[in-house]
Amino acid sequence: MKIALETLGCKLNQAETELLAGQFIESGHRVVSSAEEADIYLLNTCTVTHVADAKSRHSLRLAHRKNPDAVLVATGCYAQRAPEELARIEGVRLVAGNNEKMHIIRLLEESGFLSGLESTPGSGSAGDNPGFRTRAFIKIQDGCNSFCSYCIVPLVRGIEKSISADRVIDEIKRRVSGGVKEAVLTGTEIGSYNSDGVNLEGLLKRVLAETDVVRLRLSSLQPGEITQGLVKLWNDRRLCPHFHLSLQSGSEAVLGRMKRRYSARDYREALSLIRSQVPYAAITTDIISGFPGETEEEFEESLNFCREMEFARIHVFPYSKRRETAAAGMPEQVADSDKTQRSRNLGALSLECGKVYRQGFLGRAMDVLWEKQSSGIWSGHTGNYIKVYTRSDDNLTSSLTRVKLVKLYKDGLWGENT
Repeated sequence: MKIALETLGCKLNQAETELLAGQFIESGHRVVSSAEEADIYLLNTCTVTHVADAKSRHSLRLAHRKNPDAVLVATGCYAQRAPEELARIEGVRLVAGNNEKMHIIRLLEESGFLSGLESTPGSGSAGDNPGFRTRAFIKIQDGCNSFCSYCIVPLVRGIEKSISADRVIDEIKRRVSGGVKEAVLTGTEIGSYNSDGVNLEGLLKRVLAETDVVRLRLSSLQPGEITQGLVKLWNDRRLCPHFHLSLQSGSEAVLGRMKRRYSARDYREALSLIRSQVPYAAITTDIISGFPGETEEEFEESLNFCREMEFARIHVFPYSKRRETAAAGMPEQVADSDKTQRSRNLGALSLECGKVYRQGFLGRAMDVLWEKQSSGIWSGHTGNYIKVYTRSDDNLTSSLTRVKLVKLYKDGLWGENT
């Protein structure tokens, strides 16, 4: 049968979607890229904000309009938090939360939606979806014990759990043997990774020593997880010089109300350590605008802190009330109009900082992992996650080539073959 999979939200969701795609392929099914051609459309949902909820509902309704005969499956964090809401959407035949996500094939078989399979196990394919051949998202950890006051994630992902180093290494080897050049280690809180006494630093050492992966990238870290020992590992050039370091606010008072486990000073020291050991590293971050009680002065403090940090990119999220969290009951909720304006100001700063960061690489030659093509123009990323474009008639999918970065182009740089 033909299976279309779509992912909303974080890199962990992407990693789990890739695992599901592998399960379908091993069971003899074919992964396709669009709902229109699918027998089964599976959406891996996000619920971190009300906007994410709305996107999930929209994606399912759109898939049903495009292909009324397809069996729609909803899984992920929204399915874990509010399965009944998704079950009411026309066309949705199965809702499986995070606890059931990796058992979806069995659930579909038990429901009769995968009956009539004639191909033999292992005979399926990834179809025309190149996303499974370029960069592999590798799940190393799940869950979070922090319970920040605004965050729904611990309630839908549960407590912290780490995957054994042996399993992580085996999965990376499997993906590399399939042609993948870059592995991204991801989880809810990867800095807390600990399996049988192996922490994140130990895991990285093993991956670098025991696999042939060309590039190794980490997803999000917390400031307190940036140590001298960890950062020294970036002496190995296979580790991508890109650190996504969560901030959420540059105001000490707001960080306290958020129940974050670091101060602005801690954050500044973590960035200083990274930049002293990994020159030209890209530092990206997340910021929440309009957290309950955030005054104009606190917002300006946060904005100025972001300007001082010279981020390569800022991901901006207007505060979204999740009724199950502590922040939902806080007084002095910020008006939507103020959240919107503050988000615009942060977005403008992100564009400004990103442009300045990219300009610093003009004239350099850098390796680019090419991912996809549109109208003859290919796009890919450098190790420090600068998006690069070039024109080529060749199929560059999943190839790593060296190009000279010659000019600003769209949201990245234009590259020419060296």
